[in-house]
Amino acid sequence: MTFAPLRLKKNEDRRLRAGHVWVYSNEVDTAATPLAEFQPGQPVVIEDHSGRPLGSGYVNPRTLISARLVSRDSTQSLTQSLLVHRLNVCYSLREKLFGKPYYRLAFGDSDGLPGLVVDRYGDVVVVQITTAGMERLRHEVVAAIDKVLRPRAILLRNDGASREIEGLDSYVESALGEVPERVAIEENGVRFEVPVLAGQKTGWFYDQRLNRARLPGYVNGGRVLDVFSYIGAWGVQAAATGAARVLCIESSARAVDWARSNAAINGVEDKLALMHEDAFEALRLLRAEREHFDVVIVDPPAFIKRKKDSREGMQAYYRLNQMAMQVLAKDGILVSASCSYHLARSDLQQILLQSSRHLDRFLQLVEQGGQAPDHPVHPAIPETSYLKVFFSRILPN
Repeated sequence: MTFAPLRLKKNEDRRLRAGHVWVYSNEVDTAATPLAEFQPGQPVVIEDHSGRPLGSGYVNPRTLISARLVSRDSTQSLTQSLLVHRLNVCYSLREKLFGKPYYRLAFGDSDGLPGLVVDRYGDVVVVQITTAGMERLRHEVVAAIDKVLRPRAILLRNDGASREIEGLDSYVESALGEVPERVAIEENGVRFEVPVLAGQKTGWFYDQRLNRARLPGYVNGGRVLDVFSYIGAWGVQAAATGAARVLCIESSARAVDWARSNAAINGVEDKLALMHEDAFEALRLLRAEREHFDVVIVDPPAFIKRKKDSREGMQAYYRLNQMAMQVLAKDGILVSASCSYHLARSDLQQILLQSSRHLDRFLQLVEQGGQAPDHPVHPAIPETSYLKVFFSRILPN
């Protein structure tokens, strides 16, 4: 099959040749190949300024990232056969890493599947499509997943904000079988039920798996505060792995109910209390009541979603971590996370240092974590490395 060429300006092929897979709109030679003549998601052959092919991909003339490289073989397009092959490659890694079928099967560009995220919950699979090029192939995507995994049900959770940037509609629908309201998973030996139809993102955050596995050594016999608890991933695991008492703070009433249910599933409902409140207001109230905890966990949503939000977001991270330290015991552990790509690991470390110095406390960085290996990093795309976690000891000065 022959595809239309998308030609780059002189020297704008260097990033692609160095390993990157994105083409920005200002890198396209629009005199030779006008972007306006392409349809969103249209397959293309990406060429250098001289017309030599760099590979195949797809284009969206409406977005800053105007094209994504799919294969460095310009004759190979993104077909169902290629989807099956790459999903099988994804599957082989996850099966080596994890003993049970609960993981992120595909992580977009890092797995050679731009615009596609696939989370596996046993025999139920939840799919997020974020680009016009992958949306054109949604039926092929479903067929490929069915061939690789033979799941009972496949859910399309195509309701993320990034779809609007691509000019795509928002929808949630079953693509195969009957999708249940809740699915069962197990993480680090602790059981959960996950709301795949109405929860955040695909319902669960597998990226924090290994960081949550570190909890037992810190929480044993202690009093734990889990801020932004969602459905209890951190808090229920803390209660199930040795904490004496756990308080979860969550602003969503529905998520509070899910966290309560997950505590009951693991028989730790007597250890776990829930506070339906805004995180910052809850921390203010706890400080006013002179409450102190041996371990405080702050795993907030991304405060910096775009680069222009950096200043305001940095202030939010600073305020959050300072307030968290104010309710820590004299020799306490702060688990502080950020999923904002635009907040560098060094920035979060500096925020922790500044917060501790403002409170005249001594900070020790005990452990650092990142995203689990089912969220592999593409070495040429810094944006695929986004999760930062610090386990810090906060002592009197």
